[in-house]
Amino acid sequence: MHDHPFLVVGATRGIGLALTERLVAAGHPVISVARGTEGPIGVQQHISADVVADGLPVDRIPDVLGGLAYFPGSIDLKPLRSVRAEDLRLAFEINVVGAFRCIHGVADRLKKAPGSGIVLFSTVAVGQGMPFHVPVAAAKGALEGMVRSLAAELAPAVRVNAIAPSLSATSLADRLLNTPEKLKSAADRHPLKRVGTADDAAAMAAFLLSSDASWITGQVIGVDGGLSRLR
Repeated sequence: MHDHPFLVVGATRGIGLALTERLVAAGHPVISVARGTEGPIGVQQHISADVVADGLPVDRIPDVLGGLAYFPGSIDLKPLRSVRAEDLRLAFEINVVGAFRCIHGVADRLKKAPGSGIVLFSTVAVGQGMPFHVPVAAAKGALEGMVRSLAAELAPAVRVNAIAPSLSATSLADRLLNTPEKLKSAADRHPLKRVGTADDAAAMAAFLLSSDASWITGQVIGVDGGLSRLR
């Protein structure tokens, strides 16, 4: 990895926090961004901002970045009869537009560290059709298209990849896993018979940001307990 700082947007909970802790533990400088005023322990700098509503305050970010990971997302599961156009707009704002605004704001800073990486997050529900997932699957499908387009445009200086996790035990999924029965049902749907953890996806994100992934770009990698490929 570069000695230049990594920018982690959505760094104070879930997979974003797990990635930040991994990077800090490995000795890498990290700039955390989240709506709260306190950043994770050990980060070089914390920026309190709502990037979906207000964009990224690029004037507070160093001139060179080693990588960017964007974590804000949504899981708003509804049957079709309950989905409104506004639900799709909100999903796109959080998952696609917010990510785009961050990338747009720091692309030139990433280009100054050749081999730098961008990691975004999709979902297993894009490639594996699932009921009640219309807003999030539509938004994440658009995000996957953006990943491939940006990977082509920013090569060879910047690599762009996405991770497509299945249901993971994070605060975003609390209401889907908040009873032993729900947890067991979710685990049993996966060939590996458990739900994911924040660290499962964080480990892949750290790899994709590292020089070990220097020949990987334009990919959407499943971290999903086998759900997308196995029966």
